[in-house]
Amino acid sequence: MEQQEQAATNHQQTNAAQSFGDAANGQSADQRDDRELMEQFLANPAHDYRNLQYGDTVDGIIMRVGRDEILVDIGAKAEGVVPAREMQSLSDDDRAALKPGDPLLVFVVQSEDKEGRATLSIDRARQEKSWRRLQQCYETGEIIEAKVINYNKGGLLVNLDGVRGFVPSSQVSGIGRGSEAQKQSEMARMVGQTLALKVIEINRNRNRLILSERQAAMDVREGRKGELLSALKEGDVREGVVTSVCDFGAFVDIGGADGLVHLSELSWSRVKHPSEILKPGDKVQVYVLSIDNERKRIALSLKRTQHEPWATVGERYHIGQMVEGVVTQLAPFGAFVRIEDGVEGLIHVSEMGDGRVQHPRDVLQEGDAVQARIIRIDPARKRIGLSMRQSSDDQIAHQSSDKEEESDADE
Repeated sequence: MEQQEQAATNHQQTNAAQSFGDAANGQSADQRDDRELMEQFLANPAHDYRNLQYGDTVDGIIMRVGRDEILVDIGAKAEGVVPAREMQSLSDDDRAALKPGDPLLVFVVQSEDKEGRATLSIDRARQEKSWRRLQQCYETGEIIEAKVINYNKGGLLVNLDGVRGFVPSSQVSGIGRGSEAQKQSEMARMVGQTLALKVIEINRNRNRLILSERQAAMDVREGRKGELLSALKEGDVREGVVTSVCDFGAFVDIGGADGLVHLSELSWSRVKHPSEILKPGDKVQVYVLSIDNERKRIALSLKRTQHEPWATVGERYHIGQMVEGVVTQLAPFGAFVRIEDGVEGLIHVSEMGDGRVQHPRDVLQEGDAVQARIIRIDPARKRIGLSMRQSSDDQIAHQSSDKEEESDADE
């Protein structure tokens, strides 16, 4: 009982002392309570305002969209404002799509103006975000797309959400190696086009961004080539476009990968150079001869998509028939004559006239048009014997047997 009385006395003394102290400080009990509530309010994490600095990029919420500015809640003591000069990268459609409650990434230009509001920028925020993404694309090798906005003497200028990039003309597959005037014309035609690009150099401190359309195209083709090789099989017939012509054949793009049509597979006729029948840009049908998945090579044939003329030679020609042809090649033992595409005959040197001929060039030249008589037909071996001699029909069969053995030995 005595302890309880003593505790009550102590409590009264404590309250009295506190009231005396508040009175001495000029504060009432009610004022003290208000102060404690304010301290608790400020100590609450929900009211922990951000300490913003220049250069910060923050996520905000649009509070109001005005004609000349946008108010944004960025968690500061006062709303931030985006003035018109800091949102010039927004198109009219982008601007019209903004509405209160939408999230918005902004860049802090000034932490506090004379009205206590932060000055914010959408343009710089988009640029900051773009730089970060471009750095990531550079590190991962990711291919991006950008629209060509202009060009200069050295190449194309592109815009990537506020970051200007440069594509050297040497890194654009659509620009040739012609005259400077031709290059400028080709670049002018590309303004407004969207290109697939790969970042090949990035230096933010120097505001330097170099891109390559050529490398992006190569990467895309490599990816498509792998897909195509897995789906392709021998015997397929595909449509393609001739990409280049060289001495030993022509390369044809068949939908993501180039295959080679060797000189010998271009035509059933004798071909000296692929340029005689093909040029870059030609659309052709090709037959898949073989696929080397390990070396990623495809062998194609042009002639095998066409009718094999020797298969029906016996239906169109007979011994004793007079035919017209063009000399395609001279050899010491005779002259080869094309009598139709894919079908050639041989005029043996001994069949070039009734007199003795030392060498075929004494009588014929390549490109000459000649008339000759068929004296031998062997479709299985793809051979036709021809003669320019004025031989009688009775002599043909005998000559045919003799010349067959002689020409076989010479060839």
